[in-house]
Amino acid sequence: MNTTTAPALAYAAGLAAGELRFQYCDGCESAVFHPRVLCPTCGEPSPGWRTSAGLGTVHATTVLHQRGADPYNVALIDLDEGFRMMSRVEGRAPEDVAIGDRVRLRVVEDAGAPLAVFVPLENEEGA
Repeated sequence: MNTTTAPALAYAAGLAAGELRFQYCDGCESAVFHPRVLCPTCGEPSPGWRTSAGLGTVHATTVLHQRGADPYNVALIDLDEGFRMMSRVEGRAPEDVAIGDRVRLRVVEDAGAPLAVFVPLENEEGA
């Protein structure tokens, strides 16, 4: 991967390829997410890139209701590689998403751009 690419662009390119990329700092052995030019823990410049397996656990979730639209959830997902990201869980009613649910990454298109969302593992196991 081109290390001179802006971190946000490298992340977006990963999503376009169907991958959830995150940075990893070898200096302090920390997963870094959202992508940035310096490690937020130790200040090391240009953390390297890794690709997540896309497995995680719902850390927190809430249901949002907008006038004239279906409710949807917003969730914090703890990825197995050691970072947390905000996303949503699809494939289940928003109010049925629970803390502790195991989920897997799915990259979908939203307004013409790739977006990282998650689906419950049992949805895939039963398919």
